[in-house]
Amino acid sequence: MSGKKSKKKATNEDPNSRLVCQNRKARHEYDILDEIDCGIQLCGSEVKSIRNNKISIEEAYARVEGGEVWLINCDIAEYAQASIVNHDRRRKRKLLLHRREIRKFAEGGEQQGLTLIPLAVMIRRGFVKVRLGLCRGRKLHDKRDRLKKQADRREMENALRKR
Repeated sequence: MSGKKSKKKATNEDPNSRLVCQNRKARHEYDILDEIDCGIQLCGSEVKSIRNNKISIEEAYARVEGGEVWLINCDIAEYAQASIVNHDRRRKRKLLLHRREIRKFAEGGEQQGLTLIPLAVMIRRGFVKVRLGLCRGRKLHDKRDRLKKQADRREMENALRKR
């Protein structure tokens, strides 16, 4: 036996649990007040496309209509092998939340003039989940102030590292 250790990749993660898509622009454009993970109602070809990372939530938002939460303007590419039974790319998709979560989270945002924005799409234990954020829009000067503070903080950290 040689003294070398084999370099195996130590993965404790479930292969059915991973981050598929993230809305990075939302963290810049909005102040995120609260987050919640919810399910989404999909057809089979949509799930296959999401597993292939063919989803975009950059322009998507959520609305409360008739006591239900709907994801609007989310683009899921068509699945090539589904042929005739393919889905509509930008159809409204129902988000799965309990009534008390809808009351507490979504309707509160509607009354206060806040927006529901999807922050990430992930696969957890084989199910597609959407992380929804209750957000307040930022003004242009707020964005500039935040970027300036981040740059100052980075400079200070770099100066401390050089010492």
